[in-house]
Amino acid sequence: MVKISEKQKSIIVGTLLGDGYIYKDKYGGCRLEIKHSNSQKDYVFWLHNNLNNICPGIPKQRKDNFQWKFNTESNNDLIEIYNLFYGSGFKKIPENISDILTNVISLAVWFMDDGSIDYRPKSHYAFKINTNAFRLEECKILSETLYRNFVIVSSVNNTLCRGKRYPGVYIGKKGRDRFLELIRPHIIPCFKYKLPSHL
Repeated sequence: MVKISEKQKSIIVGTLLGDGYIYKDKYGGCRLEIKHSNSQKDYVFWLHNNLNNICPGIPKQRKDNFQWKFNTESNNDLIEIYNLFYGSGFKKIPENISDILTNVISLAVWFMDDGSIDYRPKSHYAFKINTNAFRLEECKILSETLYRNFVIVSSVNNTLCRGKRYPGVYIGKKGRDRFLELIRPHIIPCFKYKLPSHL
């Protein structure tokens, strides 16, 4: 069975913090599923290109919602990652995330999946990462990990929307330049609109 490289693990960790999903197949193996909107087709193919040695086929477009998607084959390394993120039966932040989230590629993939920029011409910009899938306490751990492993200052906002609070990681004035410096080399062209130099 093919071993997943360290770079591939970093990409997988990044997308699991975002929209990626690992599921168990009927044989007890684990597969990664990637799917994004038609506007992010280039990103799907970039992910596939980096993971193609563990993919049985090429990305395909769904006819109902036009999303592009692909799945990896079952892999023992994916079982280990599954147990970290889904050991409790649903996606969560692993307790040892500070040992896992160590590569800037993970940051870039996480941002491409779920990040956005809050930009006001000539006065302000900040980065936001949508972490609605995780609990507030987990988001605080992510924020702490950003500083511990990358010296990125961030905070966690718990925004009220339609009667429910959704936590999100906010990278403002104290951390934005450091964050941008680290992720910029890895952001692919279709996501350049999320960077301040392109606004």
